[in-house]
Amino acid sequence: MIHYLSHTTSTNDEARGAMYDHMDVIWAEHQSAGRGQRGHSWHSTEGENLTFSVVLKPLFLPIIEQFLLSEIVALALVDTFAHYGIECRIKWTNDIYAGDSKITGVLIEHSLSGDTLARTIVGIGINVNQLTFPSDLPNPTSMAVESGQKFDRREVLELFIAKLTYLYSELEQGNKSLIEERYRKTMYHLGERHTYAYADGERFEATIRGVRPSGELQLEHCDGTVREYAFKEVEFVLPHKEGR
Repeated sequence: MIHYLSHTTSTNDEARGAMYDHMDVIWAEHQSAGRGQRGHSWHSTEGENLTFSVVLKPLFLPIIEQFLLSEIVALALVDTFAHYGIECRIKWTNDIYAGDSKITGVLIEHSLSGDTLARTIVGIGINVNQLTFPSDLPNPTSMAVESGQKFDRREVLELFIAKLTYLYSELEQGNKSLIEERYRKTMYHLGERHTYAYADGERFEATIRGVRPSGELQLEHCDGTVREYAFKEVEFVLPHKEGR
């Protein structure tokens, strides 16, 4: 069920309420404290985009396999955009890129029950109809910018939920290897040399070879060694920043 709010602090915070059940969606027109990965805020022009959270209850999924939820969310977004003729890639862990520009951000938060996941809240911001963005955003784009047309936001949201529901059922049925392989094949800059930065800012060149089931990024360095990195240990250096 889709619950529409004109205003809230954060849809992820709202989604923690006990009244929301599995696959409920909280869609807010405006968030006063919307947030993204790495502690960043999420900018969205009111009335033009989608900012929402989805509640999941993946009681069947061990904690060690929680990255599979990131994978199905990212793939559902890619499939949604493909329906509208917009080709996208997944920038590890789960940002969605059209070319070298970010069209969607995702923030996933888990609650645990013993060795399994009890409740997962998937916060998503999709740039739908916005055409201009603040100058301090590094590389934004939108469905409208990429396609040259405007979209019915509720239709986009309902299509995404349908794609996510299908992939969630695939995961629940145990089709994990297919999901993992699809995610790998859809990764941004897979098999390409690219610039990365460690947490201290030091840069290096490496090539994406894949991602572990537990979510670590596998990078092949210039000396031929393949090393694995957890979230926040490395980050992409955006193409327009490489020369700085």
